[in-house]
Amino acid sequence: MSRNDDSTAVRTGSGRRRAPWISHLSFTRIGVIYVWLALVVVFSIWAPETFPSMTTVRSVLNGMAVPGLMALALVVPLSARTFDLSIGNAMGLANLLVAWLLVVRGWDVLPAIAVTVLAGLAMGVFNGLVVVSSRIDSFIGTLATGALFATVGSMLSVQTITGGPLVGPFGELATTGFFGLHVPLFMMLVVALATWFFQAYTVTGRRVYALGFSERASELVGIRVRRLRFAGLIVTGLIVGVAGVLLASSVQSGSPNIGPPYLLDAYAAVFLGATQFGGRFNAWGTVAAVLLIATGTNGIYLVGGEPWAQSMFSGVVLLLALGASNLEQAIRARSWIRAKARQRSGPRGGAQTGGPGPLATAAP
Repeated sequence: MSRNDDSTAVRTGSGRRRAPWISHLSFTRIGVIYVWLALVVVFSIWAPETFPSMTTVRSVLNGMAVPGLMALALVVPLSARTFDLSIGNAMGLANLLVAWLLVVRGWDVLPAIAVTVLAGLAMGVFNGLVVVSSRIDSFIGTLATGALFATVGSMLSVQTITGGPLVGPFGELATTGFFGLHVPLFMMLVVALATWFFQAYTVTGRRVYALGFSERASELVGIRVRRLRFAGLIVTGLIVGVAGVLLASSVQSGSPNIGPPYLLDAYAAVFLGATQFGGRFNAWGTVAAVLLIATGTNGIYLVGGEPWAQSMFSGVVLLLALGASNLEQAIRARSWIRAKARQRSGPRGGAQTGGPGPLATAAP
């Protein structure tokens, strides 16, 4: 075995080495996939007449589009250690705004969509001004801006908006697609692909990760920390605005209370996804987590579970995700310490090698 192969091989508990690709199938790396498969088996046995069907498959995939967009909107800012707790109310405002423009103001579809997406962008800019420019902690700052977004929504309407303009061409936006899979699902996959490419193959994406690992170190090497955090919040607002439009098209209504429930699912998915595929906030781990949550909530509905059981499922997933993230960091730290100890006790006195610390690949 060459030196390069030896450095990438994985040592098993018996001291033997195994091929590197096997490590990609470990539970700590793709545990979400194994849990998802277990859920599929459980619900297929529990509800054999309804769950194992193509109708359920399409329902799960189409139903994960908006939650997936909401979760993906958080990947970049969380990679830079920036929380955005306003996304639920921001999406609710976008959902209500596009319905209000179409039904109450009588706007055409394209201008209403364009203004709503720009409103999402504006909400992202506002969050950036509060969190970055004013130097307010992102957790508190976005909690406050979310309350302001909810207030603006209440000023537009305190009741659900319905009407003909939401049922026509606008309503078809969320029901058009291929093989029973709708446009919003493909839009979510495009956003996931773009996020993955940005994080994996661009210098700016690597700088965002570096910012998440250490803001002070990033500043010392010349990374424009404030600009990256501001841009991350703007991207979040833009994606949330799009999600609000797609949700209004899907349910053919605008409601002032429709957005906040998506906050919990989004954070549960993004934190669970951060424990997968490398141990950082990433797009495909987030998509896998969204698929897991969508399968669980649909399965609970099909077996006749209570409405509160779906929220409980998301909450449990979030708690398990945070616990798994902490456990993974501890395992990585212990492995790194043991590797250093083996180097020091080697036959040559343990010449130390450079490299990142134990948490370099852990979720921020």
